[in-house]
Formats: sequence, C-alpha cells, structure tokens
Amino acid sequence: MGRFSKMHGLGNDFVVIDARDGAVDMTQARAQAIADRHAGIGCDQLILIGRSDRADVSMRIFNSDGGEVEACGNATRCVPLFVGRDVLIETKAGLLDAKGVDGGASVDMGAPRLEWDAIPLAYAMDTLAMPVSWEDLPAPAAVNVGNPHVIFFCDDLGAVDIERLGPMIETDPLFPARVNVNFAQVVGDNHIRLIVWERGAGLTRACGTGACATAVAAVRRKLVSGPTRVTLPGGDLVIDWTPGGHILMTGPATHVFDGEADWARF
Repeated sequence: MGRFSKMHGLGNDFVVIDARDGAVDMTQARAQAIADRHAGIGCDQLILIGRSDRADVSMRIFNSDGGEVEACGNATRCVPLFVGRDVLIETKAGLLDAKGVDGGASVDMGAPRLEWDAIPLAYAMDTLAMPVSWEDLPAPAAVNVGNPHVIFFCDDLGAVDIERLGPMIETDPLFPARVNVNFAQVVGDNHIRLIVWERGAGLTRACGTGACATAVAAVRRKLVSGPTRVTLPGGDLVIDWTPGGHILMTGPATHVFDGEADWARF
C-alpha cells in the first residue's frame, strides 16, 4: 500500500504521492487511471514528490490524461504544506523556491521565457502581439513559464465559447508541444479575470502558471503594473513581476485528506 494526500490550490486538485522513501513506477496509463474521477481517486493532476540531489525534493507532474508536464503553479504551492516546511523543489521547469505563508504559499516561479522558439512556436513571430488569431478572438500573446501559454485579452469573457475554442487552440500545429490556452479580461486596476483551458486537463478551477503567464503578458502590454490580482473560477492569486525579473506567485493551498492505495491496482 502507498500513501497519498488529496490537496488543492483554488480548487485545482491533486493526488500527491510521497515517493521519497520508495520509488513509484508511474506510467501514463497508471496516472490516467488514478486521475479518473469515476474509477480512480480523481484529480486534475497527479504529483510525485521524490528525492533530489539538487534541491530539498523533486516534483513530477502528470495531467489527468496521463501525460507528464513541466510545471504546475498550484501544485507547487501545495508542496511546502505537504512536506511541512519551506522547500527548494526540482522540477522539469527548473528549481522553484516555495515558502509557506498564512493559508498557502509564495513561490518564486523564475523568469519567463518570451522568445518564439522557447514557447515553443512552429515558426518565428512576435510573442507580444502574435499576427494570428482564431475566429473573432483578438491577437494573443505567448509566454513560457516552465510550460507554454497563449493569452487572449477579451472584452467580455462571457461571450467566448471557451469549451469549443480551448481544445482547438491547444492542439493547433502552431504549438508543437501543444499549449495552455488563457482567456483573460482586465476588470479593474491591476485586476484580471481569467479562465484557462489547460493542456491535457481541459477546464480547471485554477491554473497557477496560467495566472503567471497572463500577468506577464498584461505587464508587457501595459494593461497592469505592479502586483496583479488574478481572479480564477476557484479564487484569487497575486502575481508580481517586473520586466527582467522573476515571477512571484502567492495564493492558497489546502490539504483535504490522506489515504492509502495499492498502485498496482491501477
């Protein structure tokens, strides 16, 4: 039997497995089965916490479709709560410094990548105002914050058919690694409303890396300045970034319950 914790960040929920004292053989099929909300435990992402030679712990992230991805901001905030102290975390996106705060955590997400081939895109173009669009959507921006994001700043989110457009854009050939699709609306001074179609997971209640990427794009377009409140369906994150610097993400993290499972059954 293996132990796990069910956790979430603003409703973006995780099965977190402690693999520091014993390796867990995680395949795409097993991760997908564990994430299944009807026949498995159920989650948006499966998180494996392991040992690291470079940091306090390592973190591997599997989306609900079983695919392994580089980064997950909401899961990163859960790690200091899971471990019980501030931690330096080794991820495929690099080393992330996560510190506990009242009710959650603050994470240094590193510097964003803005070059077209770092997103990555299929060919060279301006990532601040991409000369492409889909139907009536405005020209987007693109940012890599450890994983790829495209951001559309819309006048009215309620008028956007996100469930239809999200998967269409996620799998467009312009994005060779697929992409997380962010639909944003500036609703006040330094305040953005955001809905994200996540690569490999679909609509979730919150996306931490999406909030980071959207805030970066908004600062670059001079739509906001200074710390920005990003309101997602599950609640608020505060993202602070100045050009040339690192992204600081602060928000809630919640432990729901602990359990045991036989991973060989999945």
